[in-house]
Amino acid sequence: MRSTYTSLLCRLVCGVAVLTGSLLAVASVRADESSEVEALREQVQSLQETVQQLQETMLKMQQDTTASEERVQQQVEAVRQRQAEAFAAQLESPLDRAIQESQAEGRQPLLTAAQPEGLWSRPLGGGAQLRLIDVAADILFYAGGSSERDAALSTIQGGAHDPNRRGFTLGQAEIALSGAVDPYFRGDMIMITAIDPVEGETIVELEEAFLTTTSLPYNLQLEVGHFYTEFGLINPQHPHQWDWMDQPVINSRLFGGDGMRQTGIRASWVTPTPWFSELHFGMQNANGINMTSFRGDRHTHAGGGHDHGSHEDEHDHGAEDMHEDDMASLGNGHEDEHDHDHDHDHDHGHEDEDMHEDEHGHEDEHMHAALALAGDLIGGRPRGGKNVFKGFGDFVYLTRWNNSIDLTDDITGTFGFSGLYGPNATGDDGDTWIYGLDMKWRWNPTGNFRGWPFLTWQTELMKRDFHADLFTGQTEDGDESSLHSRTLKDWGLYTQLMYGFRWGWAAGLRYEYAGGSGRTLGGRRNDPYRDNRHRFSPLLTWRPSEFSRIRLQYNFDEASHLDNSAHSVWLGFEWLYGAHPAHNF
Repeated sequence: MRSTYTSLLCRLVCGVAVLTGSLLAVASVRADESSEVEALREQVQSLQETVQQLQETMLKMQQDTTASEERVQQQVEAVRQRQAEAFAAQLESPLDRAIQESQAEGRQPLLTAAQPEGLWSRPLGGGAQLRLIDVAADILFYAGGSSERDAALSTIQGGAHDPNRRGFTLGQAEIALSGAVDPYFRGDMIMITAIDPVEGETIVELEEAFLTTTSLPYNLQLEVGHFYTEFGLINPQHPHQWDWMDQPVINSRLFGGDGMRQTGIRASWVTPTPWFSELHFGMQNANGINMTSFRGDRHTHAGGGHDHGSHEDEHDHGAEDMHEDDMASLGNGHEDEHDHDHDHDHDHGHEDEDMHEDEHGHEDEHMHAALALAGDLIGGRPRGGKNVFKGFGDFVYLTRWNNSIDLTDDITGTFGFSGLYGPNATGDDGDTWIYGLDMKWRWNPTGNFRGWPFLTWQTELMKRDFHADLFTGQTEDGDESSLHSRTLKDWGLYTQLMYGFRWGWAAGLRYEYAGGSGRTLGGRRNDPYRDNRHRFSPLLTWRPSEFSRIRLQYNFDEASHLDNSAHSVWLGFEWLYGAHPAHNF
């Protein structure tokens, strides 16, 4: 029994000992954990102090960097200012320096307007002004050939700057100056040089020089000077603005090879409509070599369009060189034309008396008398009357209405109507009316790359009524002969399609027709400026950049004054220097 108690006591003592050891172990662990936590707290506090120091260092570095940049910027501005002052000193004219010296000495300069401010200049510091002006040069060069000789090409290619001879042709070298004059006006001047294709002489012409208002109220604009007539789409443009290399046939006939342009005034008004709509009214002098349909000569658009004696000789003898058989049998030619045009000539009761008197057996006599009176006007009519300036009836008047609409986000169209009226050189009662309709549609998808791809369709229709006055004069034999008054009608069109299929590349096709009615002395079918014409012209264009263009064009021509159809191939190069003004749509 005692041993039992002893055993129990031993077990109890062992249990107490084990429990006591466990409690001591737990206490020791807790003590170790407390020390580790305290150590961690100290490390966190140390890290926070380090981060704060780093933030302070970064802030100081940012402040130092900002101060350095400001110092550098100030130094750059100072250098620029010194360069601008040096450049201004080079540009400064003696007059500007004299004005500045007089102001520095306290004297009042006589020409206070010699320091302009506004749109046309920019201050460079030190009282200097930099004049702003756009200067550009555009050159057209052609190479190619034709199944026709050069003499015939001078009548087929009626534009002054067309490729019009076998081999090489310098179409033109154009120099354009444009810029703001002051806050109220801007000025433009375009001069061209070319080489006479026959004589090789250098030709210099002033194409345009005009002043345009920039700040008139009520959407008004005024243009004064020497400029192209705002008729249709092609005539107001310069040759480098055309898609094709040559001038449309109907434009050459109605406006001459250089296009219709003269000195005058033009006003325009943008009407308050939901779409863009603009009205034009113009007055220009009726005389001059570029007023073919009015008081100018018809031959000014032949052989390149420049009024030189060499071309005049081609005009006098071209029909004989190309159609000796036709000229030897003019009577038959007149009979054919009489049958063809009889329905169109109802203006005067004696329309055909002077050229067709078969029933009296005097056809040849009257024919030769009329040819002896032939001149340089439309239809071979001679000049009549005094053709002197008397008043407002001696100007050419223009009206034009053009509009632009957005059919969709991708398709834009323009359409217009043009009209011209003025006196011609056949006599005091001679006058001319010209009418025209034009349109142009352009497809350009959203998201295009620099304007490609695109598709344009452009068409113009034109008609001229040339009222020739009665003319009485003497033939070479001294006999009296007369030409009855009559109306010579000419009409025509061109329509062209141009497709830009990839960046820089475009292909197109153009068709042209020109015809008319009314007697030409010598026969309309023999007149290269009034006969029936058809032309088809495919075109391929490549633009390496906006400053150069290469074109390949083929022309198929059918003309009554030619024995056979004409086939021509032209390769054109164009290059541009400087900043040329933007072109209209």
